Amino acid sequence: MVYARVRSPDRKSDLERQVDYLKQYCASKGYRVVDVLSDIASGLKADRKGLLKLLDHVVNRRVDVVVVAYRDRLTRFGFEYLEYFFKQYGVRVEATLEGEPKSAHQELVEDLIEVVALFAGKLYGVRSRRSKVLVEEFKRLIKEVEGR
Repeated sequence: MVYARVRSPDRKSDLERQVDYLKQYCASKGYRVVDVLSDIASGLKADRKGLLKLLDHVVNRRVDVVVVAYRDRLTRFGFEYLEYFFKQYGVRVEATLEGEPKSAHQELVEDLIEVVALFAGKLYGVRSRRSKVLVEEFKRLIKEVEGR
């Protein structure tokens, strides 16, 4: 099972590259891909169609391995809960691109930006100019504070 996610529609090409990479990865490992699921949504949203379909596959024991590029593609917070849940059904999560571990500071900053983006989208609409400006100003503020 392949699962990919990007945060916003302007990253659709990233989503397509992510899916292609994951399918190639599975082929190289000899995995049979049961389904390719993807979402264009925040990793904080629990009602993503692809994620819900993935949970259905797990509960109905249609998969043994869920392949993602990074752990945060599956969920922004609480990865360990999902991993534990999947394990109860004999399913393993394989993150292929974990690479260099992030510092606690870097993870916190990324998580804060994600939370601000989610709430800005709820307040003003995901694609609204006000939402984008709020997120960009928040990023600028973080850089300014980090520079001190």
